[in-house]
Amino acid sequence: MRMASRRLSQMYDAALAPAGLKTTQFGILSVIGRRADDPPTMRELADALTMDRSTLGQNLGPLERDGLVAVQPSAADRRRKLVVLTDDGRARYARARPLWSRAQERFERTMGTAEAASLRRILLGIAANSELKSAG
Repeated sequence: MRMASRRLSQMYDAALAPAGLKTTQFGILSVIGRRADDPPTMRELADALTMDRSTLGQNLGPLERDGLVAVQPSAADRRRKLVVLTDDGRARYARARPLWSRAQERFERTMGTAEAASLRRILLGIAANSELKSAG
C-alpha cells in the first residue's frame, strides 16, 4: 500500500509541478476552496484531510509563507481561526486544477475506468473508517 501511495504521489506531484504545488498542498487548497463561503477552522480542515493538527500546521506553513492561504479570526467568534484562500491561492488553485484533471485522466487510462472507480470507493471507505484511526 505504501509503495502504491508513493508511486501515485510521484505521478501527481510531477503533474502539479508546473503550478508549483505538491499533491498535499493541492488537496489542502481544494478543501479550502470548496468551503469558500464557510471557511474551515484548523480542526475542520484537519478532519476533512484526515490529518492531525500538527501535520496540518506543518503543511500550511509553506502555503501561508507563499501567500496562498491565510489564517484569520472568525468575525462571529474571534477565538475561532479560519483558514482561507488568498487571491494568489485562488489563482494558483485555478492553475493547478486542469493539471490535476489531466493526471486523473492518465490514472484512469492506465488503470481502467471501472478499476479506478472501484479503487477510489475502497480508499474512501478506508479513509472514513474511524476504527482504523489509531491502535488501541
